[in-house]
Amino acid sequence: MSSQSYYIGVDVGTGSARASLVDVNGKTVASCAKDTKTWRDQDDHRIFEQSTNDIWNAISHCVKTCLSESKVSPSYVKGVGFDATCSLAVSDFDMNPVTVTKGKGLGQLGDRNVILWADHRAEKEAELINSTGSVVLDYVGGTMSLEMEIPKTLWLKNNMDPSLFSRCQFFDLPDFLTYRATHDNTRSVCSVTCKCSFVPESGWQAEFFEKIGLKELVDREYKQLGATKGQVRAAGSPIGKGLSKKAAEELGLAEGTPVGSGLIDAYAGWMGTVGARYKEDGKLVENLPILDEARHRLAAVAGTSTCHIVQSREGVFVNGVWGPYKNPVMTGWWMNEGGQSSTGQLIDFMLKTHPAYPRLVELGKDQQKNIHAVLQDVLHAAKEEYKVESLTELTKDLHFYPDLHGNRSPIADPQMRGSIVGIALDDGLSDLARKYNVTLEAIALQTRHIVDEMNEKGHAITSIYMSGGQAKNIPMMQLFADTCGMPVVLPFDHAGAVVLGAAMLGRVAAEEVEKELGEKEQNELIWKIMVEMTPPGTIVKPAASTKEKKLLEAKYKIFREQIEIQKRWRKEMENAAK
Repeated sequence: MSSQSYYIGVDVGTGSARASLVDVNGKTVASCAKDTKTWRDQDDHRIFEQSTNDIWNAISHCVKTCLSESKVSPSYVKGVGFDATCSLAVSDFDMNPVTVTKGKGLGQLGDRNVILWADHRAEKEAELINSTGSVVLDYVGGTMSLEMEIPKTLWLKNNMDPSLFSRCQFFDLPDFLTYRATHDNTRSVCSVTCKCSFVPESGWQAEFFEKIGLKELVDREYKQLGATKGQVRAAGSPIGKGLSKKAAEELGLAEGTPVGSGLIDAYAGWMGTVGARYKEDGKLVENLPILDEARHRLAAVAGTSTCHIVQSREGVFVNGVWGPYKNPVMTGWWMNEGGQSSTGQLIDFMLKTHPAYPRLVELGKDQQKNIHAVLQDVLHAAKEEYKVESLTELTKDLHFYPDLHGNRSPIADPQMRGSIVGIALDDGLSDLARKYNVTLEAIALQTRHIVDEMNEKGHAITSIYMSGGQAKNIPMMQLFADTCGMPVVLPFDHAGAVVLGAAMLGRVAAEEVEKELGEKEQNELIWKIMVEMTPPGTIVKPAASTKEKKLLEAKYKIFREQIEIQKRWRKEMENAAK
């Protein structure tokens, strides 16, 4: 590739869009982020909606800003890649957005056309799907989440005028973005397999769709879902003829610039992290990793929620963990995806709803420190005061179960809720700090629960490769390493790892346009690009003392007991209410 070759990566997260201009070595030349809008319903906490027009406008702003700030000519941009949250985008067959908001506007043309991943309106539809016993369920850990696209599509069918429903196309958001960019609605293996019930080897399951009440999708040969006749594209494979004239003008790029088949954001995070070497004491300590090493590296993409991605040569079936998915990134390889529905969001909630939060913010301003650093100062002062060895010992009698928004993995139960045991008659800053610590601890314990379940069923995870906002919280990362008993590798740029993965898709597309590749060659190209473009990370090794290890083991046992207790209590109350 020419030294003047650059790639645009676009990442659409829960609350913002980001674009980065990246060179062939993975160096970020320019980056820009812009907030996107989410609509809530004051009378229904389950509702989260967005707009593809708003998202695309944010993307356009970010790409143009990158070009302007870097002064890189559009002719030097050789490829574009997109990743996004696994949200359901709805349009008609002319690409016009279709309203997904309940009420009289549902199904009409209108701006609010995205049901965000976090939207939980489709609970009854998910229950119906999970009662079918379909083979589809085998590939989502045995239980389909209401956060996936088919429950949401079924909700729209059940609530929309049939004539309006029939004119809709349904996209996982990454696929909508490549459609918007190229005017070609070819779908990605990643999106249809991971979120739209496209079964490995056999494709769409007519009996399943008929059983749940979506027979019209079958009758129309799945035209509304795309991927008719099983035609899907592997990660990074060129879509259509590249950027359409309209999209090129909106982005400030050249018409025909190759666009790679997209990925769900967590899988882009996998691409942007697990190929990394790492630094220890400032020195690179690892040879270039080979593809097989990816089997041992769990990518944890930690933002508002956290996704846990691992690759394997054979399909591994893990109850409560999504997958196994075949070919989502590399053809012939399988992947599983665990997840925590709320982690970053949970931390924010626990802080902002505490009476001492205003004082914490004030202290942060006075000390010119991040509020998380202030809380660490408070915790360490308390550790010294009470003469305990660790923060785990400081909060040993405070136990927090974190599923305030339901459990995605490995229980796969949207009705799970949070609980806390050991609270005192205290609403001060010290109490807030302790609750903050056990919130981080609970997230780490749940990560261990997911890793344990994966390894028990056949995976061989020996390290965690983090990305996302939580990766900059070093005490939290140490807690992950100590709790899971394995090293955690932090990315060179915690905020840029996912969008870097998207830029890699642009490079794959650019290189595939130049020559047609076989399956093995394509996998080798993807891994080569990942290794070449991923900057070295930093390793955090387990460092718990013998005493802290014992305390963390006890906490983990109690964590698992809290799950069983909550299930038993729920059943007792349901029986009492009959």
